[in-house]
Amino acid sequence: MPVRTLDLAEPFFTVRIITTSPAHRVSGKAILLNISEKPVQVREQRLGHLQSAVVADVELRDVAHAVIVERFADHDDEDRLFAEVRRSWPSAFDVRREERLRGVSHYMSPKVWVGQHGFTMYHSGSVPLNVGLHRDHAFFPVPGFREVHTQIVGVGKMQQCRENDVSTLYLEEPMAPGATHRPMFDADGNYPWHQYETITPSIFMAVEMLPDGATPPM
Repeated sequence: MPVRTLDLAEPFFTVRIITTSPAHRVSGKAILLNISEKPVQVREQRLGHLQSAVVADVELRDVAHAVIVERFADHDDEDRLFAEVRRSWPSAFDVRREERLRGVSHYMSPKVWVGQHGFTMYHSGSVPLNVGLHRDHAFFPVPGFREVHTQIVGVGKMQQCRENDVSTLYLEEPMAPGATHRPMFDADGNYPWHQYETITPSIFMAVEMLPDGATPPM
């Protein structure tokens, strides 16, 4: 089945997984994230592995494995959108019970696994967010775990630090809708100290990638 619709972000956004499709037509604006090693062709441009962009009214070619987020630009009143999201999604602390998330205005959609890929939307409601620097991912402590984040609404930044202290920042990537930060993990799945930080209240999508042989958590 070349197109699969996921329900994690309804009724706010429509998320689809596109696989093994020689051509897929996008109507209106959508965010495209390529999760295949094979590039996606967008007219004369090529979108590489874990690269994303806003695409509009265009035919995508040679789509091996990609994520499409539709209706991200359909919300004229973002404050109203965020209020509705907070009524619908639980806090990330209530779901994950990580101390760094306690009292933080951070909410998460249901997580959907498709094979070795997990998809979750997060709403970050405060500026600054103060979600906390971290290197490990307590919710799935498996060697080789990989993750990237794609901005959906609002503006944020991904920060990398030498130590567990924001004053040791060495790389910061601004993230507007359609942007995905560069992968931070090394070949063994090790991460630097890092955090997502808000510039405005935001929604982003986390894509988790499990190594071969790992079983998605229940």
